[in-house]
Amino acid sequence: MKLNIFLFLFASSLLYWQNGFKTPFEEGDGNRTVTYDEMNAWYENLAKNFNTIQYLKKGEDDNGKPIYVVLYNPFPEKNVDRLRKEKAVLFINNGIHPGEPDGIDATMMLMRDLATGKIRRPQNFVVAAISAYNVSGMLNRGSFSRANQNGPEAYGFRGNVRNYDLNRDFIKADTKNARSFQQIYQWLKPDVFIDNHVSNGADYQYTFTYISTFKERLGTVLGNYFYTTYQAKNLEDLKKLGYESTPYVNIHGDIPEVGFAAFEDSPRYSTGYTTLFNTLGTVPETHMLKPYDKRVDATYKYMLVNLQNLDQEYRKIRQLRLENLKQYQPGSRYGIRWKIDSTKYTTMDFKGYEGQYKPSDISGKPRLYYDRNKPFTKNIKLFTTAVPTGYITIPEYYVIPQSQYRVIDEFRRNNIQIKPMRKDSTIAVEAYKINDFKTVKNPYEGHYLHFDTTVEPSDRTIAFAAGDYLVSTRQEGVKYIIETLEPEALDSFFNWNFFDGILAQKEYYSAYIFEDTAAELLKKDQDLKHKFEAKKASDPKFAEDGTAQLDWIYRNSPYFEEKTFRQYPVYRVLQQ
Repeated sequence: MKLNIFLFLFASSLLYWQNGFKTPFEEGDGNRTVTYDEMNAWYENLAKNFNTIQYLKKGEDDNGKPIYVVLYNPFPEKNVDRLRKEKAVLFINNGIHPGEPDGIDATMMLMRDLATGKIRRPQNFVVAAISAYNVSGMLNRGSFSRANQNGPEAYGFRGNVRNYDLNRDFIKADTKNARSFQQIYQWLKPDVFIDNHVSNGADYQYTFTYISTFKERLGTVLGNYFYTTYQAKNLEDLKKLGYESTPYVNIHGDIPEVGFAAFEDSPRYSTGYTTLFNTLGTVPETHMLKPYDKRVDATYKYMLVNLQNLDQEYRKIRQLRLENLKQYQPGSRYGIRWKIDSTKYTTMDFKGYEGQYKPSDISGKPRLYYDRNKPFTKNIKLFTTAVPTGYITIPEYYVIPQSQYRVIDEFRRNNIQIKPMRKDSTIAVEAYKINDFKTVKNPYEGHYLHFDTTVEPSDRTIAFAAGDYLVSTRQEGVKYIIETLEPEALDSFFNWNFFDGILAQKEYYSAYIFEDTAAELLKKDQDLKHKFEAKKASDPKFAEDGTAQLDWIYRNSPYFEEKTFRQYPVYRVLQQ
C-alpha cells in the first residue's frame, strides 16, 4: 500500500512539473513556435526551479543581443573544464535559420523532460544547447519568407541582422555569431554535435532526413565508426519510435529515385567546422512539407536516441577521437580536395512519391510535381564515399608572420597553440606561389570567393623576425590548421580572401619607355631572348599580341622585383 502511495505521489509530482513547464509550442495548436523573449523567460524559470539547469549568456549576435547556452548537468561538479575530463558532452545548436525553428521548440521540451526526470538521467555526459543562435533572425518574425514550408504560423528569417547566412560563416567568422559559436564550442569541446534544420527540395514520405558529417573529412577511424555503428543505431532506434529516415535528399529540380550523393559539409558549415576537431556531427533536416508538430516530434526523438546511445557509447567515442588523431601526423598525406566516388555506392529502399510533369498554369511549359496519391518504395543508389582529388604532406610546422594578425586572432579563438619566435631566425621552408585560381562573379556571403586554387611549391631559406609564429601540427586542432592554411583547401583562408593583398601587383611600367629597355635586354641576354622566341613559336596567340610580349619580358627581367606578388605569406617546415 505504501509503495502504491509513493508511486502515485511521484507520478503526480512529475505530472505537476511537466504541466507547470509547458512550452508555448505545447500550449499552442501544434503550429506555433516560441518567440525570443518567451524562450528566455521560460528557460530562466526552468533554471530557477531545477539546479540541474543553467541558462548562461555565452555570446552575442550581430545586433548586440545575447546568445544563450542552456546546460543540463546532473552532476555535483559544475565546472565544465573539470567535468569534461570524466564525462562526454552532447552539444546542440538551434535556430541558425530561424525560419526552421523545429529544434528550438524540441530542445525546450527535451531540457524540461531531463530536469523533471521524465527522461532517464544520463550517467556519463552533459547536454548543452544554444537555445537560439541567430537571435536577430529570430526577432525578424513573419509568416511568408519560407514560401515552400508547412508551418509554423510565424517564424524568423534566414539571414541575421547583417543579412549573413550563418551556416556559411563557421570558418571565416565574419559575424559576432560565428565568433561566439567558436568560443562556445572550444569551451565545451563536445563529443557529439547536432545542428537542427528543416529541408528544402524534393517531396517524399519521410518526416526526418539527416546529414551525417562527411566521413572522409572526419577521418577513417572515427568516420567508419560513426556511419556503421553510432549513427546506424540512432536511426534504428528512431525508426522504433515511429520515424523512418533517409539521408538528406541532395537533389533539386529532379526526382529522388535517380539516386543521390552525400552532401559535402565543408568547414563553412557547422558540422564541417566541428569535424575539424573530431566531433561526430549530424544535421537533422525535417521535411518542410510535413506538419510542424510532427517535425518537432521527430527532432525531439532524434535527440532522445542520441542521449540514450551516447550514454552507452561515450567511452568508445572518446577513445576513437584520440585514435583518429593518429592519422594526422607530420609526414602523412592529407586529402585536401574531395569528390564523390561514382563507382562506390550503397542501396536503400526509398519511400517517395511519383514525380511527373504537367503543363504549368503560369507558363504552359512542363513543370515537375509529386503525386501523393502514388507513393512508392524503390531501391535506389546512395553515393556516400568520397575520394581525394589532391593531397598535401602534413608539415611539422607552419610559420605565420606576425603581420598576418587576422589569422593569429582566428587561431587563438579556436584554441590553436601558437608559439612566437624569441629571436630573429633563418629557417629552411617550403614556400607557395599562387599559381592559379578562379573567383565567383557575384558576392557570396560578403566575399568574392576563390576556388580551384593551385600553388607552385619551392624550397627556400627565409629570415623571420622575433615575434613571428610557429604553429605545430602535433595538436588536436591539426585539421583546422591544415584546412585554413593550405590555399588549395575548399574553405581555406586564402579562398575566403584573407590574403587578397598579395594578388595585386604594386609596381608597373610605362610601355613607351620600357619598349626601349626591353629591346636592350633581349640584345644583352641571349638566354632571355631564346626563351622569348620559344614562347612565340609555341603560342600563336602570344606571337600576335605585342602588349603580352612586352609584359612577358618585364616579368622575366630584373625589373620585376615584386617578391610579394602572389607569394603566399604562410610557410611550411617539413618533417625534420
